[in-house]
Amino acid sequence: MTTPSRRKARGFSLLELLVAMMIIAVIATLGFKQYQKYSANARYLKAQDDLKIVADGLDQYYLKHARYPDFSSYEAMVDGNSPLVKESLIKVGMSPMDPFSQPYEGKASHGNYELKCQGDPDHPDEFKPFTRTPGQGQVTGGSAPAEGGAPPPAAPGSGK
Repeated sequence: MTTPSRRKARGFSLLELLVAMMIIAVIATLGFKQYQKYSANARYLKAQDDLKIVADGLDQYYLKHARYPDFSSYEAMVDGNSPLVKESLIKVGMSPMDPFSQPYEGKASHGNYELKCQGDPDHPDEFKPFTRTPGQGQVTGGSAPAEGGAPPPAAPGSGK
């Protein structure tokens, strides 16, 4: 015969299991929120890097030709037939979409260019839109960690 005290010692009660499952659920929720935050930060840094690559390509084009190429859109800049791609100033196959699945914006004319990312639509206060223009060492408008620690390059044509 088994006594009630022996039966209780064999396993966990339903209440003990529910408490353990609730603790695991709380820890998992906190971990998932941190994962989402780090994932959004990684996408934001990727967007900054993409625009830096194109901006560097435009600056190199300026140094070779003493002017920026004419582009009406960012998509034209990264197209396979773009002079930036043909002259190997930017890598082939760059996406016209940012990591948040929104299109990058950009335009260039003989004396200037402007590249824009709209930031994270799900966290607009934390990962704000940013813009890149000629001679800019860091992006403007964003809030993620700034790139590198080097001083910003001199503006093209400034003689520095």
